[in-house]
Amino acid sequence: MTRVFSGIQPTGNLTLGNYLGAMRRWAEADQYQADALFCVVDLHALTVEHDPARVRRLSRQAATLLLASGLDPALCTLFVQSHVDEHARLSYLLECVATDGEMRRMIQYKEKAAKEAARGRSVRVSLLTYPVLMAADILAYGTDDVPVGEDQAQHVELARDLAVRFNQRYGHTFRVPRATLPKVAARVMNLQEPTRKMGKSDESGLGVVYLLDEPDVVRKKVMRAVTDSGRDVVYDREERPGLANLLEILAACTGGNPEALAGVYESYGTLKKDTAEAVVELLRPVQERHSALCADPGHVEGVLRDGAEKARAMARPTVDAAYRAIGLLPAASDTDASDAGVVDTDAAADADADAVLNAAR
Repeated sequence: MTRVFSGIQPTGNLTLGNYLGAMRRWAEADQYQADALFCVVDLHALTVEHDPARVRRLSRQAATLLLASGLDPALCTLFVQSHVDEHARLSYLLECVATDGEMRRMIQYKEKAAKEAARGRSVRVSLLTYPVLMAADILAYGTDDVPVGEDQAQHVELARDLAVRFNQRYGHTFRVPRATLPKVAARVMNLQEPTRKMGKSDESGLGVVYLLDEPDVVRKKVMRAVTDSGRDVVYDREERPGLANLLEILAACTGGNPEALAGVYESYGTLKKDTAEAVVELLRPVQERHSALCADPGHVEGVLRDGAEKARAMARPTVDAAYRAIGLLPAASDTDASDAGVVDTDAAADADADAVLNAAR
């Protein structure tokens, strides 16, 4: 089967944009059509100023919401990034293949670095190198497809470049992945600033619908959404971004088409009301399942524990193969333990790594 990998950062409360742009597709399509891995990428949350307790809370919440959105541990692998050491192990090797220029060309780094510079501050080194960690997330599992939003496509392209470069220099070790973008609502925009993505880290939260927002809160936010000058309802992303955003959200919630929906409405008010109700109904089952899962925290912990164990078993042969290919010497203790008659799981993993390299070559 095609292997799919994607992840979500616990840097804030998950939003309608996260759900429409990624989570729903994972639950309704990817986990059925592929060997799918989904990850709470908590190491990425450390690239900016953060509260440790909040990162832990949001990591658990993200995992719970992923299950509530419909991910089935019997069909896919769900785990937390930091629970699988292979991500960090491989990230350093890829840093030794990436270049400084590549990192500084990443759009998200340039934007965040410029914003911090305007405040007289600098960013962490991990923000510069985090696309390499993302590449490690992807390449460790022999990923074929990476379902992402448009803002992350550049990072998947970097993963492709690093895989090709590593393979050319050190022998064919990694599968070269490709990004896949959702067709509708690929990038849900902020309701108050429709030219900006609906992000988790929005300071006011007024333009962001969070997955756990109460129905009345959702209605209020959508009804207060910024539209555009004019009275006619038309779909034009460039000239009427606020209106287009509402039409795209409604289309994504109802399975409709933004252009066709524009012809149905004669007023902004009716469009907003219908969009608000569509979002409320879309989120209702997710919120109900989330409440049930929160009442059974042991279940979520078990899913993450089993997922990490499964992910580790999948990633380790490829990462060990990369260590051998790039020239690192296996630990002497592995041989010593084997000579002493001790069952050596690391030696078995080394054999798996050799098999990965031999098969690739």
